[in-house]
Amino acid sequence: MANPPGTQPDSSIEDDLILRLAAEVYLGRYTGTSRVHTQSDLQIYFAWCADQDIGPLEIRRPQVERYVRWMQEVRRFKPSTVSRRMAVVTGFYRTCVIDAALEHSPADYVRRPVVPAESLTLGLSHLQFEALLSAARESGNRNDFALVTMLGLLGLRIFEACGSDVADVGEDHGHRVLRVVGKGAKIVLVPLPPAVGRASHRPPDE
Repeated sequence: MANPPGTQPDSSIEDDLILRLAAEVYLGRYTGTSRVHTQSDLQIYFAWCADQDIGPLEIRRPQVERYVRWMQEVRRFKPSTVSRRMAVVTGFYRTCVIDAALEHSPADYVRRPVVPAESLTLGLSHLQFEALLSAARESGNRNDFALVTMLGLLGLRIFEACGSDVADVGEDHGHRVLRVVGKGAKIVLVPLPPAVGRASHRPPDE
């Protein structure tokens, strides 16, 4: 019996359910910001599949290769970005195979761009960082100097610095430390150099 107009075939509904469950199982392996980033990459891949009218659980290796070329040639992503997003796709399909949602992974043997072992991004020179510190110190927003010192002197990631608060500053074995929530919701205590400690406690009218 044919399905009424405007409705999906039962098999399509079942496929959507299996896909949602498979995605939830895969994302369940991650927490915090890692989960947010992984979910975003997976949604981008699913959206591409929808644009190509291909079901993610019916896709084949040559079509996954097309996804890689789309990221490289259309979106102009850097090799590191392409490699990271393909790692998410590969991990998703491996989980599908483990959970018997698929017999084989279509992402196996898909070539990823070569990513240099060492980052090609150069940091600020000593003089450039001093100039940045001076500009932040003279800024009308007193939070600018605190942010720059946390990024430059403590080496925090931007989300770690922005997620920190004055209440996270404390003492441990006689040393002033900052409680930081890092990747994977891991909590670490970072020793505070005097410059960072002063910046985090600047008076509001300074």
